[in-house]
Amino acid sequence: MHWWLLQRYAHISTGDYNPRTARLYTDVGLLTCREDLGTDLSELFNYLTGYSRQRRYRKLLVAPVNLRDQLIQLIHRESEHCQQGYPARIVAKLCALVDPQMIKTLYEASQAGVKIDLIVQGTCCLSPGIAGVSENINVISIVGRYLEHSRIFYFHNRGAGETYIGSADWMTRNFDRRIEVIAPVDDPSLAKDLQEILGTLLADNRYAWELKSTGRYVQRRPRSLAAEINAQKVFMELAGQ
Repeated sequence: MHWWLLQRYAHISTGDYNPRTARLYTDVGLLTCREDLGTDLSELFNYLTGYSRQRRYRKLLVAPVNLRDQLIQLIHRESEHCQQGYPARIVAKLCALVDPQMIKTLYEASQAGVKIDLIVQGTCCLSPGIAGVSENINVISIVGRYLEHSRIFYFHNRGAGETYIGSADWMTRNFDRRIEVIAPVDDPSLAKDLQEILGTLLADNRYAWELKSTGRYVQRRPRSLAAEINAQKVFMELAGQ
């Protein structure tokens, strides 16, 4: 076989290949043969083995190389769009939000008018709903049968939405002291699936807990059994379980 006929396949996941946690954790992954992602990943593995000092990637956001700066640019772009009079929105699903710079950037986006929904499974050091600071930010945590482990990020981008998945939480250690990867999901149907996952989680009124400006979590309650939305139950039914 000639070398130019070789095809690279890659799996980019929000979790690891652990048979124990796989029974309890919810994750998403992307199986791809896209040349740009494959080339980026090959160069990333060369970086890991010490054979490359790669600093620029075509598609990947890589920590500690460019992940922090790229995410901040994406947030700033939403702020700029909002200031120009366009709708602006950010939805981020992650396991922890503690990095001071990212929190400050989200506060600035909220003050610019960007609507921000955060689904944070664990520790969240951001305070939502504070007048003049974070009144455009909502935070929930889903505490259900499974541990919500996937990291999914959505940026409205003036209607040309961009969706990403990856391994990184928004913690200083993830940005500065670990190798982490976030990848764009450019396929429209797959991006739509991920956005629907985010929408279902945000609509949950059974196992969702809302973080208040006081730092207290309050569990959502459906008005009736018929009005109940259990996101994890919805996902299991869609999967045929």
